[in-house]
Amino acid sequence: MSEFDILSFGETMAMFVAEQNGDLAAVGHFHKRIAGADNNVAIGLSRLGFNVAWLSRVGADSLGRFVIDTLEKEGLDCRHVEIDSAHPTGFQLKSRADDGSDPVVEYFRRGSAASHLSVQSITPQLFNARHLHATGIPPALSASAREMSFELMTRMRDAGRSVSFDPNLRPSLWASEQQMISEINRLAALAHWVLPGLSEGRLLTGFEDPADIAAFYLDQGAEAVAIKLGPHGAYYRTHLDQGFVAGVPVETVVDTVGAGDGFAVGMISALLENLSFAEAVQRANWIGSRAVQSRGDMEGLPTRAELPSHIPDRSHAPAWECSP
Repeated sequence: MSEFDILSFGETMAMFVAEQNGDLAAVGHFHKRIAGADNNVAIGLSRLGFNVAWLSRVGADSLGRFVIDTLEKEGLDCRHVEIDSAHPTGFQLKSRADDGSDPVVEYFRRGSAASHLSVQSITPQLFNARHLHATGIPPALSASAREMSFELMTRMRDAGRSVSFDPNLRPSLWASEQQMISEINRLAALAHWVLPGLSEGRLLTGFEDPADIAAFYLDQGAEAVAIKLGPHGAYYRTHLDQGFVAGVPVETVVDTVGAGDGFAVGMISALLENLSFAEAVQRANWIGSRAVQSRGDMEGLPTRAELPSHIPDRSHAPAWECSP
């Protein structure tokens, strides 16, 4: 039996969040946190009681030590985080946006330690995890990180483990849009559960309607697809069922960053508990709505005890049975 339920991987950056509104150039005070879509999901799943292994790489610097310390305090198993003495930990600057608009984010990650992830970073015990969550961010960092992504997803699926994939498109990290679309769709074909946003799905498939986008990925080998529709909720489709689950009304949107990661936390946790896909989307919508009501990328992600009574919870259910 594996000592952890879920394997996730990617780049955790240090993040300096402005403590006042306005142009980042004029801000004099920042608060240090961590950032990264992949680790947001890992942290969210850890808060819900799953044992999560984190595969990554940081620099041999103070930011790297800060990243590991923060992730370990969130309950992640960081024994598979490599320390790179030749390349730095990436970081970002994030503006403060109090009106619900998307904050300005400036990245300093080119040549970072995480961009040097490779298949050599993989150890055999990682394949004992029940589930793998992957996104389109690590494969955008470098050719070696992309090769590692394909290796992990291929071997986990071949081993009969469940695999989820969020495209999480980062066009600025790719050589071209054509390459991004091609590589992301190749990776999505290795996943059981594909979780794109509507605009991402339209770009990646060329289809406009959520039903057609979902059908595209079902035809490529997915067992189920959930398409995020922002505040309107989400559309889901499997080979046997499809439907729309309305969004959760939010009175005040504080920070939109991390909403999609919260959605992924809800989907993955619920499906690993053998809830139905409709129930999983219901939980995903609720966690996504909670995320936008908190300042920070992962601060709004709930613990198990914070799930409301109307959200289905089957935390002691057996693992999802998936096809290779």
